[in-house]
Amino acid sequence: MAPAAGWAPALWRACNALMAAFFALAALVQVNDPDAELWVVVYMIPAVLTLLVGLNPPVTGNFIWKSISAVHMFFCMVWAIGLAYYLTLHTQWNILHEEEGRELFGLVIISAWISLCYSSPKNPVGGRIQLAIAIVMALFPFIAWVYIYVNKEMRSSWPTHCKTVI
Repeated sequence: MAPAAGWAPALWRACNALMAAFFALAALVQVNDPDAELWVVVYMIPAVLTLLVGLNPPVTGNFIWKSISAVHMFFCMVWAIGLAYYLTLHTQWNILHEEEGRELFGLVIISAWISLCYSSPKNPVGGRIQLAIAIVMALFPFIAWVYIYVNKEMRSSWPTHCKTVI
């Protein structure tokens, strides 16, 4: 076993811990959103699923885990397609300036991450490419969040409920 391969399981668990934290934080910041109840559930399901993968990577082979993740991914993807269609018809600004655009990004992140986890039941770490994708995906939401938080003019056109959280 190569030295780098020894770090792969720890990196995979760390990525899942980061993503579980991101999804939980995303659920938490929904508190003042007009449809908070819906979005808290949308983010808490992947937070729990991802936390389970971080604690026990082979859980992705479990029937219950696979069923819940498949149903949640399906609904997120269908919803994302609907939002993407809406945005193609109505967007005048950068899609991050539109609430539907930010919702779309959240749904895409959920679907992509759960899909990455879903494809890893036999080998919880996957190949080097899958692990590299996981590392980039786990860091991206936090980097984007910091960038958006620091970039005040980017948030200037956002509704009040989006400006007053974290």
